[in-house]
Amino acid sequence: MQTFTPTQIEPVAAALLDGKVAILPTDTVYGLVAAPTHEAAVDRIFELKNRPRDFNLPIMVAEAGELHDLGVEINKHAQALLDSEYIPGGLTLILGFKNNAPRPEWLKGRHEVAIRIPNHDFILKLLSQTGPLLATSANRHKSKINMCILPEILKDLHSQPDLVVDGGTLSGRSSTIVNCRYKEISMERRGDITIEQIEEVINNG
Repeated sequence: MQTFTPTQIEPVAAALLDGKVAILPTDTVYGLVAAPTHEAAVDRIFELKNRPRDFNLPIMVAEAGELHDLGVEINKHAQALLDSEYIPGGLTLILGFKNNAPRPEWLKGRHEVAIRIPNHDFILKLLSQTGPLLATSANRHKSKINMCILPEILKDLHSQPDLVVDGGTLSGRSSTIVNCRYKEISMERRGDITIEQIEEVINNG
């Protein structure tokens, strides 16, 4: 396992594009990350987390403009949140897909996708070189460890990833997840952003 610092963007991007699996610091918690076009790397994330295959992996992108190429449906609620102060940041949106819209091969068969744009300089620069990445919290499935502390994460996972970017001890918690697929939004996980803050954006949008 190789260890890098957040200043080493190019070698980390090259490793991910070569099919490696990484643990990376974000603006929330450490994440397990892989390029979606490498099936073996995606498989390894599921193995490292002991995560059931029917729990699809979220996606990180650098900016909202990339969502068009993913074929997702952006309704008025999703657009209001994308335009809000909470994105980029600790807010994940669950979106559906447009009917008959082209989408990448690695998204075929999915009915929805969780999207996040992180407010983190290293990750945003990395995404600008790699394109969208699959990213999920760096812990075993349903584990309650502190995902802000790298040594605890490495002990918790089923085995080691190919590389780690050591960002020290983080201070965040998992992102708030909001389902935007339907007429009424619903919060599926609470992070630092509350349902009251989300509703204020929606009502003023």
